[in-house]
Formats: sequence, C-alpha cells, structure tokens
Amino acid sequence: MKDYLHSCEALPSQMPVQESGVILVLQTTPPPVVPLRRQRDYRLLLSARAASETGTEVSRLAVPLTAAVLLGASPTQMGVLTAVSSLPFLLFGLQAGAIADRLRRHRPVMVACEAASALAMATVPLAWAAGLLTVPWLVAVAFVVGVGTAVFRAASFPHLAVVVREEQRTEALAGMHSVFSIASVCGPGLAGLLVQLVTAPFAILVDAVSFLLSAFLIRSIKAEENHVPAPSRGMWTEIREGLRAVTGHPVLRVLCGCGIVINFFGAAYGAVFVLYAITELHLPAGLIGALTAFFGVGGLIGAAVTPRAARRFGESRVLACAVLFFPLNYVTAALASGPLWAKSLLMAASGLVSGTAVLAFAVCFSAVILRETPVELRGRVNATNTFTVQGVLSVGGLVGGLLGDLLGLRPVLWLGALGVALTIPWIWLSFLGRPSAPRER
Repeated sequence: MKDYLHSCEALPSQMPVQESGVILVLQTTPPPVVPLRRQRDYRLLLSARAASETGTEVSRLAVPLTAAVLLGASPTQMGVLTAVSSLPFLLFGLQAGAIADRLRRHRPVMVACEAASALAMATVPLAWAAGLLTVPWLVAVAFVVGVGTAVFRAASFPHLAVVVREEQRTEALAGMHSVFSIASVCGPGLAGLLVQLVTAPFAILVDAVSFLLSAFLIRSIKAEENHVPAPSRGMWTEIREGLRAVTGHPVLRVLCGCGIVINFFGAAYGAVFVLYAITELHLPAGLIGALTAFFGVGGLIGAAVTPRAARRFGESRVLACAVLFFPLNYVTAALASGPLWAKSLLMAASGLVSGTAVLAFAVCFSAVILRETPVELRGRVNATNTFTVQGVLSVGGLVGGLLGDLLGLRPVLWLGALGVALTIPWIWLSFLGRPSAPRER
C-alpha cells in the first residue's frame, strides 16, 4: 500500500512524450481511490488511537478514584492532579508544534511517547502493591503522561498526511473523532467495572497496556515518511507568527477566547466532580463510569448529525447553537438530588445532550479554524490553539480544587455553569452568531 500511494502521488495527469519530433500528450487515468477501511496503514493508526483513548478513559476515572478514595486526597490535591496532566501543554505546547514542523520522521517520536506513557502508568499499581503510592506519585505520573500527550499530538497531525491521501483526510479526521466518542462510551463503563473487580490502582494497568498496544500498532505502519522539514528561522520567531495569526484575526480570536473559557471552567468542574459525586451525591464508582459513558454516546450522535447540519446551515451557525447547551451538565449536577434512580436518570439525559453539543462544537470549531487560517500558518495556529485551549486546563483544574476547599464542591459547579454561559453572548454577539455568519466555502 505504501508504494502504491506514493507512486500514485508522483504520477502526473499528463505525460509529454516526444516521438519523431512531435510531442504527444498522453492522458492518464487517475488512480482509483481505495476506501479508508481497506487501507492497512489507516486501520493501524485508527486502531492505535482506539486502544490508547480507551485506556485513557479508564484512567480518567481510575486515577481520581485512587486519589480520592484510597489516598484520601483533599480538593486542592485533586485540583493539582487535574491541573498537572495538562500543564505540559502550557510548558511545551508551542515548542512541540515548531519542532514537529522541523522533523523528517514523526512516527518514532509518536512510538516513544506512547512507550514512555505506558511505563509511567505501570508504576501506579506496582507502587500501590508495594505500599509506596502517594498523591505526589500520581501527580508525577500524570505530568509524564501529559508531556507524552503534548508531544504526540504535535507529531500526529503531520504524520496523518503520509498515511492517507489528501482527498481522504477529512474523512480520516472524522474517523478519529468517532474513535474518541466510542472510547468515551466504552472506557468509563469498563473503568467502573474494573474498579469494582480489581480496585482502582490495578484498573490503571489497562491504560499502560493500551499505550503499549498503540506504540506497537503505530510502529507497524509501513507508509514511508517523506516530510520535508521546515527551514528553521528561529523558534521564537515562528512561534510569534502563530500567535499573531490568532490574535490578529477576528474569527480565530473569538474561537480561541471561547475555547479558553470553556476549558478553564470545564477543568474546574472535572477537578471536583468525582469527589462531589462520591461525597455529595453518594454515587457508586461503577455508576459514575456509566453516567460518564452517556456523554460519549452523545458524542457519537453529534458525530453523526454534525456534518449534515453543517452542510445545511454552515459551521458557524451550528457552533453558535451548540454553545447554548454548555451550562447544562453543570446545572444538572448541582441540582441533582432525591433517590438514586432520579439522580441517575437526570444526569444521564444531561450527559447525552451535552455530549452531542460538545462534539458538534468541537467539529465546527476545527472546521472554521481550518477554513479561516492561511495554509502556511495552519501548523503554528494549531499549536497556538493547543497551547492556550489545552494549557488552560491546568489552571482551571488547580483553581477548581482550591475553590472546592474554600467554598465547597457544589458552589464550584455553579461557578462553572456561570463561566461557560459567558461564551453564549460572546459567540452570538460576534458575527459567528449572526444570520450572515460565514459559511463553508
């Protein structure tokens, strides 16, 4: 498959042939497009993401449960644990994007990131068995995995371009979004079951295995990497160009600002939610995982309906409508009370709607940025958005934990609802929310 794809890309559509002093132009038939599902390398890449994301979803529940239930972590410690996993995006996000543009081969870096993350995760059950596990140990593991994730994401985007043909890249990216949603459906339920069966620390071992499997699958990809490294003009010069492209463009500036606000309050919510669900709502660990899975089901619904809605109404309008539902999960969790079945039903419905809205927002967010960004700046604009939108998670998680200690857990949920609600007038008062909002060209 590797040779076929690259030979096709090198073949011109017209081949001049000189014969007896006369130049004949032979028309060639374009090579057939092989469906992605039949392309071995793409299947390997998609399988690697499915394995890694499922394991990550297991740890997303198992790690805070280990800290809160077994290690007695305080809200502040829970906030630190949430913050440190995304801190590497603030520390290394911009540099990772610039370095990725200079690499000739991205696959070895991706394999190394997954292997390092697997090793870090494997230390958690070993430390627990030896009686050495502490909250600072979990924080250190989360930081190592966060570094691996930041570098992996920077390298994976240009790597996708060598695995699939240009006309299939949108479809390939849609497949990756579907994998994330499926993992968010299966992962929490699997996490809840594993926590009940083998305890939270040993459930984390699944994540370590998933990272190893991902590394093996990525290493098995055969597509030849022919990336031409970007000339170095000084890292900070290149970084500044990406920053100016975002801050100087009205659409990119609004989207980046809203992304920062949404992720800041989302991280604050995430820092206290597990502790809140256990201590305030008295939900069992398995049910927390099952409820989280409804958010993933909503993501699958969003992945199915968003492309059609965007074609009919435009990405900007879909994005503006999706943001209306962002406060729902916060308000539902803060108001949840009564018998277990009533709380569960209310939060399941909320997760379903919120998951659909968040996925629709995320897809249209990326589509609008891709549409509005000049081709030569897409890598650096992507790195700038990753740096800000992902990096702010660390600040939000830390603030959420501190506020949980100072104000209590439920007030943090209400503050989160108020915070994400601020993006509604921001989007709607900008031209993104107007009837004349720009549509896909």
